[in-house]
Amino acid sequence: MSEQSPMRRVSVFSLGGTIASTNTAGASSGGVVPQLGAGDLVRAVPQLKETAELETVAFRQVPSGDLTLGDLRELAAEISARFADGVDGVVVTQGTDTIEETSFALDLLVDAPQPVVVTGAMRNPTLAGADGPANLLAAVQVAAAPAAGGMGAMVVFNDEIHAARFVRKGHTSSPSTFRSVTAGWIGWVVEGRPRIGLCSVPLRRDVLARPAGDRPVALLTCLLGDDLRLVGELERLGYAGAVIDSFGGGHVPGHVVPALAEVAARIPVVLASRTGGGEVLQETYGFPGSERDLLARGLIPAGFLDGRKARILLSLLLADDTDPAVVRTSFQRFLDAAVASDRDR
Repeated sequence: MSEQSPMRRVSVFSLGGTIASTNTAGASSGGVVPQLGAGDLVRAVPQLKETAELETVAFRQVPSGDLTLGDLRELAAEISARFADGVDGVVVTQGTDTIEETSFALDLLVDAPQPVVVTGAMRNPTLAGADGPANLLAAVQVAAAPAAGGMGAMVVFNDEIHAARFVRKGHTSSPSTFRSVTAGWIGWVVEGRPRIGLCSVPLRRDVLARPAGDRPVALLTCLLGDDLRLVGELERLGYAGAVIDSFGGGHVPGHVVPALAEVAARIPVVLASRTGGGEVLQETYGFPGSERDLLARGLIPAGFLDGRKARILLSLLLADDTDPAVVRTSFQRFLDAAVASDRDR
């Protein structure tokens, strides 16, 4: 009989959020707040002892809206140190409000083949049917799975495995809130076994450095009848770049174009779509304010990234260089590295 394989090592970092929220001691009302650390969360799921050799780190204890890119740079450095020490995978627990952004930032900042899995909960531990324990168990199972290596950062929720670069939160309260509209899941968990889909291959990544300091990036959404007057105020307000969540495939009202072109000549302006799925077009429409018009005037196409993820990538790129031409090249390099095309086959 062959010897049993040693259990794989997984580090669990907690950041706060609903999964860690409970009533304040002695309080009968007032709502739940983040109080539980990684150790508390792990102890509440006995099955984890059979899944991996775990280390727990209470890294932050905040609602996810309070997290910053600085926090994520520090977290990425800690994760990288654990991987250098031989850890096989990492799980990060946090609030769901910003999981789509934080997971993508970790995908950009952690340069390692080992799995980084982000999870959380929609129902806090005081509620019947709290989903945190099941999500944590599934996340650790994925982080410990050799098949998950090379897939970049992932979000595991409701037994679904999503790539960080595609996932979005799509519902305010449903346990199945996370969806990947453009690409779909990359896998699932069944009977404790992670399954990576046959069509999923290790995801190519252009991992970024972790320079100190943040340069603010605005995210402006096109709305019917809005004149986007804030475009002209971006530089005065101290923004180093901007992302425009445009209509449809990459369109804005025609009267906004001169202001956008003027700003794009001085700071990087990325053109994304407010739809949340698909890619920004580049060659289809030709009217004033269309994608062809805007890209010809210097805006940078966001490709398959939605506005929130495009803002994360632009923020990290600007921390290293503010030259619009350099940022444009770096942005395109990421997009080219992230998705295979016919010329790569």
